[in-house]
Amino acid sequence: MKRYSLTIKDWPEAERPRERLIKWGPDKLTDAELLAILLRVGGRDDTAISLARSLLNHFGGFQGIDSKSISELCALNGVGPAKAAQIKAALEIGKRFSVSPTQEKRKIESAADVYNLVGPYVKNMEREVFKILLLTSRNNLILEKTIFEGSLTESLVNPREIVREALNAAAASVVFIHNHPSGNPSPSRDDKQITTRLVHACQIVGIGVLDHIIIATEGYFSFADEGLI
Repeated sequence: MKRYSLTIKDWPEAERPRERLIKWGPDKLTDAELLAILLRVGGRDDTAISLARSLLNHFGGFQGIDSKSISELCALNGVGPAKAAQIKAALEIGKRFSVSPTQEKRKIESAADVYNLVGPYVKNMEREVFKILLLTSRNNLILEKTIFEGSLTESLVNPREIVREALNAAAASVVFIHNHPSGNPSPSRDDKQITTRLVHACQIVGIGVLDHIIIATEGYFSFADEGLI
């Protein structure tokens, strides 16, 4: 028996997402409508709009979708590798646009600058990562580097590796960054102990530590802003 169903092409033109975007601009569209334009077509029994709503509801919005792998997105009925890849590509473009420097050499002057640079990449991760920013004496960014991935423990954060990276890059100062997959950026006792240890190691060789920033879905915590560095 044939199912009765309408595709988006059957909708009045004024209600189609793509036509609405062209006429009124992207800011007038809902999240589901924007996502539907990326998907282009829906599943066997759904329009692109219905599939977009299912994705947003199932994974908890764009942040939830961003945190999932291609295979996890494909587990939702109607989403195949091609659609999942389109979504991931669009989210990555958004991240790169948000962190694109306005100057040839990006300057890091505050915890907010660090969060804007790194936050889009790490706040939705389901595993912990520890990164460092290596800076010049004028706080221009030389290099961003991931030191390790996994649970943050004292045994995994090797001060000698961080010092070596800083010296090799002729960095004047560093910023430490790691994420909390729990969503809460508040530092643990281990976070504080590790920070003290790393600051001491860097001071011995004359490398300044500007901050240690913990990033999570609920925001970020800055050791410098709280007077802990």
